[in-house]
Amino acid sequence: MSDILFTRGDFSRKILEILDHVEYRRVESGEDMEEVERLRYKAYKAHGALSLAPEGLLDEVDFDSHAYIFGLYYYGELVSTIRIHYVTPEHRISRSGEAFPEAMDELLDAGLTLIDPARFAADPELTANLPWVPYLTLRPAIVAAAYFRADRVIQSVRPPHAAFYKRVFYADTIVPGRLAESYGVDVTLMATNVVEVGRKLLTRYPFFISSASEQRMMFSRNPNDTLPPLTIIPTARFVPQGELGTDLPL
Repeated sequence: MSDILFTRGDFSRKILEILDHVEYRRVESGEDMEEVERLRYKAYKAHGALSLAPEGLLDEVDFDSHAYIFGLYYYGELVSTIRIHYVTPEHRISRSGEAFPEAMDELLDAGLTLIDPARFAADPELTANLPWVPYLTLRPAIVAAAYFRADRVIQSVRPPHAAFYKRVFYADTIVPGRLAESYGVDVTLMATNVVEVGRKLLTRYPFFISSASEQRMMFSRNPNDTLPPLTIIPTARFVPQGELGTDLPL
């Protein structure tokens, strides 16, 4: 997950242009879930990471009431997927909670609410020459932080990827890399304090900005807010940067 070799201004401008050809789909149907499962298998197998899914490519958390699965489509083709989990002191189910129960409970016992992205998978054939895919695949985690007014965005990552999350998401290390039994590999637990760094993050990477309507389309389960098919067009290009303060719990 390396940065694209542009200057910072060029980098954001390029991705904002790419957003014109991108859409997100919230996965709700069994057929779409099967497509996600196939993509996970393809991606994990290509990277020798099938051990990260010892219980299968779909698990109980995928169907939890606080779980939201998204597909990222580029020119109408599925290129990546991610699951976003909203974790609260009252609802503690999450993938990171399985790997780091003590650390996660400590955050939740302090009354914090968390966004826990997991099950990142990208098609290795389609994304080999698309270095922006990690940024836009992870974008729903920032949208979720805005919608739910969350305190932290959690990252459970392989140690070699920790530098990316520190650099891009200003993430702090909560638990250094160690063997996580639920994953079977070394994993580092990190967290972005969006209350403190939200404005800086959105200013540096304006493609993470989202409108209130996009946030509802992504994460509301009120039938009045969204209708099938659950296709969401990114709104970063259309939100005035003067309204950054409304996007994350600053």
